[in-house]
Amino acid sequence: MLGLGRTRAQTRSSRSMSLGGMDYADPKKKSNFVGKILMAAVLTALCILMLKQSPAFNTPSAFSRHQPGVIHVLVTGGAGYIGSHAALRLLKENYRVTIVDNLSRGNIGAVRILQELFPEPGRLQFIYADLGDAKVVHQIFSQNAFDAVMHFAAVAYVGESTLDPLKYYHNITSNTLTVLEAMSAHGIPTLIYSSTCATYGEPEKMPITEETPQLPINPYGKAKKMSEDIILDFHKNSNMAVMILRYFNVIGSDPEGRLGEAPRPELREHGRISGACYDAARGIIPGLKVRGTDYKTTDGTCIRDYIDVTDLVDAHVKALEKSRPGKVGIYNVGTGRGRSVKEFVEACKAATGVPIKVDFLPRRPGDYAEVFSDPTKIKLELNWTAKHTDLQESLQVAWRWQKSHLNGYGSSLVKSS
Repeated sequence: MLGLGRTRAQTRSSRSMSLGGMDYADPKKKSNFVGKILMAAVLTALCILMLKQSPAFNTPSAFSRHQPGVIHVLVTGGAGYIGSHAALRLLKENYRVTIVDNLSRGNIGAVRILQELFPEPGRLQFIYADLGDAKVVHQIFSQNAFDAVMHFAAVAYVGESTLDPLKYYHNITSNTLTVLEAMSAHGIPTLIYSSTCATYGEPEKMPITEETPQLPINPYGKAKKMSEDIILDFHKNSNMAVMILRYFNVIGSDPEGRLGEAPRPELREHGRISGACYDAARGIIPGLKVRGTDYKTTDGTCIRDYIDVTDLVDAHVKALEKSRPGKVGIYNVGTGRGRSVKEFVEACKAATGVPIKVDFLPRRPGDYAEVFSDPTKIKLELNWTAKHTDLQESLQVAWRWQKSHLNGYGSSLVKSS
């Protein structure tokens, strides 16, 4: 029975009128509804008109458009130790900088320092993102007008790479592929790639030149070499300008005390020897652990080429300036002089003024005996030479930052000048 579905509780005012078996809505109710729709449409149109008249609506972000005379550089890993120093140098040279970092190893405190130093609109932006997310990476490239990429982002501890190799192949090799694909898709013309002397492994002959065979012996070096191979294979059919910098052991910090190295506490065991030196001097750890005293070197400890971070970022800027479409440049970035770990320890003691206790332990897996560079090529082609070559002085500069930032970027005991 058709009438059973209608409830008796229905009020007269809400019922539809029935004419000849057909239901019609109440005209007053329909008119009221249409009026509301029209009012909403008018208000929406007014809002859009006001937005269009706003300068912020009509003016795209400075980062989303190319500007004559301004070079916009994407710095991946720009919240990290080396990346933040590179960003600082680029900003000082009036480049426009976008930092992309997932902060797994970097420090938001370093980014804040840079933002305070360069607060002007269109100078610096920070994007929190993971390069392992290809969709997000492509979105970043589509929303920003980059002129060049400095690709620093990478996990970078030899010891850790032997314990967790898959992390290194994913973070270094796979993520580099994602960045390169995005650059290709969006027509970014220049890549400065941060590589490492670890790609050479343990060469039979010293010093290392760019022609030394690459035979890496740990996952970190292997992952970096794979990334280099991908870049070079891609470049065979590309007009992209590519610079690959293979640098050696980085030390030091910003001479003006604005930036420093602040690794996560849980990574101290895998970190640089300089970080361990400072931790020992501050009493965070009981002493300095020197791994390996039976290498075929003058004092039995490893020999390394220690490059100051200020010199290193200078090499990156010179590489950017000298990059040319369709050309590839591959350069070693080092001082050309090897120092033993024992020499380093003595320099650290002198720099900190602390009689650091030293424990000599067995070798660490994946380490090599002797590595130092021949910087002839980069000197001739890029006019670059390491200037901060006094080991003790570089350590003293970094030690000043460490003493005034006992919790890394989380605190500052004295204002750096």
